[in-house]
Amino acid sequence: MLRMFQKRLLTSFGLIAFLSMAGAVATQAEQTEDKTPSTPPASKGETGQQPPTLQVRPRYQLRLSDVLALSFPFTPEFDQTVTVQPDGYIFLRGAGSIRVLGHTIPEATLQLQNAYAKILHDPIISVDLKEFEKPYFIVGGEVGHPGKFDLRGDTTVVEALEIAGGLRDSARHSEVQFFKRVEGGWAQAKCVNVKKLLQGGNLEEAAYLQPGDFIYVPKNTFSKISRFLPTTSVGAYVNPFYH
Repeated sequence: MLRMFQKRLLTSFGLIAFLSMAGAVATQAEQTEDKTPSTPPASKGETGQQPPTLQVRPRYQLRLSDVLALSFPFTPEFDQTVTVQPDGYIFLRGAGSIRVLGHTIPEATLQLQNAYAKILHDPIISVDLKEFEKPYFIVGGEVGHPGKFDLRGDTTVVEALEIAGGLRDSARHSEVQFFKRVEGGWAQAKCVNVKKLLQGGNLEEAAYLQPGDFIYVPKNTFSKISRFLPTTSVGAYVNPFYH
């Protein structure tokens, strides 16, 4: 009897020890699980960076001498045709004047609604661009045919250079100057590395032209100094086998 009691006692102690050990292992596993980040790992190919996006050609911006037809469906007595004046303003019938130079048609429509809201209840206005300067761009410098060209559809800097006859051998491909027209008669200059673009480089530089933009292609270093070199030196530079 004593031996049987001792055997049962030892068995009970063993079971208690096993359960304690199992509980400790489970607790440790839960703590380890809590420390594990809850966010899943990035999938293959994810770098955390946004892919580059092409710049889209913006809407037409109103310019001097543009003519707008304003229609009021519910109050036709306010229908009128206005012209953007040299100071950028248009004069409205019964609502003073507002400045629209450099604004898009949706932006100008919102301005008109705000202006006429002072005398009309929730005015509905339709704006139609009747007359405007034909969109164009200018290319100068080391291109085949410098000049002024019609801007038809979406056109990038590289495409504009091709329209102008392409780059000459004397062109500095890596420092093409791109002047974008901004409000107030100013131009914002940007240097475009056309050589890099042609090699499939940064797509962000492939900006679309806006009406009135100007592209200038400067001469490369050799073309600037070639007239000061002897004829033999020029020939040796162009053809290393020249003697």
